[in-house]
Amino acid sequence: MKKIAFAIACLLATVSLNAQGLPSTEIKDVSSGKKIAFGQTVEKGKVTLISFWATWCVPCKKEIKNLRLKLPEWKKEADFNYMTVSIDESRSEGLVRTYAISQGWDFPFYIDPNSDLKRSLSFQNVPYTVIIDKNGKIAFTHTGYEEGGEAEIFAKIKELSAAK
Repeated sequence: MKKIAFAIACLLATVSLNAQGLPSTEIKDVSSGKKIAFGQTVEKGKVTLISFWATWCVPCKKEIKNLRLKLPEWKKEADFNYMTVSIDESRSEGLVRTYAISQGWDFPFYIDPNSDLKRSLSFQNVPYTVIIDKNGKIAFTHTGYEEGGEAEIFAKIKELSAAK
């Protein structure tokens, strides 16, 4: 019964966020060291794919690696942005930066050092994938990663990119 109540609470929180738009919770741009409101990281009028991850999360790293390999091909078919947000603690910021650079990430990567954004979005586990529509609303969320799951993500990106 507790699981059902928790699931309903999570669903209501997501519906509430969708209706209100994105939280203004600050995250940190790991490249520049500057703080920015989460809502400002998303370009209005463009779909945005966001991967929440952690340096200790093996499935997260695998998902981002596989998405990164597909990005050039996907961007030929759909107009969207991609970014990542680490949920590591602030003391791990250097580790996040080093990992991203070592992997050749050429997309924005942020850190949510106090888990404020994680709480705002009401999710518990990573990998956590979010797709924001052209209106700046959360259109899709998914927890976990399974090899091949990228097809579902890209199908949603194409659908949202084609929408007027």
